[in-house]
Amino acid sequence: MKTISHWLASPWRRSITAAVAGALPVLAFPAPALWWFAYVALVPWIALLRTAPTGRRAMREGWWGGFGFMLAMHHWLVPNLHVFTFVIAALLGALWAPWGWLVRRFLASSRPSPGRVAGALFVLPAGWLMVELVRSWQELGGPWGVLGSSQWQVEPALRLASVGGVWLISFLVVAVNVAVAVLVTVRASRVPAVAGLAATAVATSAAWVWSPRPDVQDRVRIAVVQPGVIEGGKSADRRFDREEQLTRALAGQGVDLVVWGESSVGYDLDDRPDFARRLAALSRETGADILVNVDARRSDKPGIYKSSILVGADGPTGDRYDKMRLVPFGEYIPLRSMLGWATSVGKAAAEDRRRGTEQVVMDAGHGLRVGPMVCFESAFSDMSRSLTDDGAQVLIAQSATSTFQQSWAPEQHASLAALRAAETGRPMVHATLTGVSAVYGPGGQRVGSWLGTNESTSAVYDVPLAGGVTPYVRFGDWVAQAALLIVVAWCAGEGAARLRPRFRRPAPEPRVPPARTTHESPARPGR
Repeated sequence: MKTISHWLASPWRRSITAAVAGALPVLAFPAPALWWFAYVALVPWIALLRTAPTGRRAMREGWWGGFGFMLAMHHWLVPNLHVFTFVIAALLGALWAPWGWLVRRFLASSRPSPGRVAGALFVLPAGWLMVELVRSWQELGGPWGVLGSSQWQVEPALRLASVGGVWLISFLVVAVNVAVAVLVTVRASRVPAVAGLAATAVATSAAWVWSPRPDVQDRVRIAVVQPGVIEGGKSADRRFDREEQLTRALAGQGVDLVVWGESSVGYDLDDRPDFARRLAALSRETGADILVNVDARRSDKPGIYKSSILVGADGPTGDRYDKMRLVPFGEYIPLRSMLGWATSVGKAAAEDRRRGTEQVVMDAGHGLRVGPMVCFESAFSDMSRSLTDDGAQVLIAQSATSTFQQSWAPEQHASLAALRAAETGRPMVHATLTGVSAVYGPGGQRVGSWLGTNESTSAVYDVPLAGGVTPYVRFGDWVAQAALLIVVAWCAGEGAARLRPRFRRPAPEPRVPPARTTHESPARPGR
């Protein structure tokens, strides 16, 4: 132990250690998918922060840890954004600096009091949640890699998502890490730590027992068309030909809806009526509407849009959704006048795409109402919750991760749909051009098998439909609001404690009685 302490005496060694410790949680996400590791992944980072010699040093190591986490979570962006990936990771990593200070504030003592440990079990998860909420703003990259989403395949965690969304899972995962860190590093304070672990187990059990189950009412057959990687000249035309071939093979299988991936059509259908006619013919052959995604310059509006368009037997039905939340640098460059140089060091967007203005629920025939989202919009809980409120029976995400085909990104993206399905109690279809495509039932459970990144195929899924309203859809982001109240209450308590001595009246000085004077008679000699 003394050897480790001596080695960590160097500030740079501590900073590098913090970056490595901050990167550890990424192992809980796909592709490694070591979901159980999430419950201890923060322990080394917390143990380091509590030994920081000063609050400023703890903030710096919180920043370094955040940098490591962001870089590890988005490492697959390096081939496209190059050095800018490190800049983004450093900027977003700064959000964890206050959290590092909080860890030291609560756990720096060699023997923190039970009250301080109990406070850490609430304030530190709440502080972490504040960081996740801020970085989830779409202009900062969106909620990719939220800690709770690492539990997408754990059924009890999915039950928690139906109650409080992915935020409730994140809160409890961080609370468990704090409790384990106290057990490991401050054994004298193990009683409140064990109590925290027990409370987490009780909360999970209560959600498992009392939260309402999805009420499965019917089933629909939804087909996903995944053409695979199409390279070479005229790729848009060749991709359409392959999608047409795969869709035609679905004839006679009784499908209710066919879903193509993001950017599956490279031309505006008004400019290419031949494509619209071919799609209408496919709809007649399969007996189902086809949801395609057009990535092209509009003929009726200026600019490039990414749009989900429903096509029926007579052509486009008029249902259209224009993507609202764009991928920073991939589809637009924030503050292009200042950051436009990113196009010279990576594959950033040469031209900003335009945004849609509202979400749309589409009538796909057969009595089926679907709510489309495009690409990383599936990471935003509020969008799927809004579509559910508007009557969507099936949530659909159309995606394309061909640029990151050999990375962890396709698996990470496909896993997000499980959380959205569990939160809303509605099944979700994640359809991509090149994999991974996946379908999840209304409780977040997987339906059928994934279509991997090496497959060019179409697949039909029997998707259960469910009614009812989950607590998360009904009450929204109440966990985030509670976390904000916890942080505000703690800050108010700290402020009051600091101000109290200034307003306290000084204690009155004790009154000392005046000294008594005695007049002694002079001694008489000789008696």
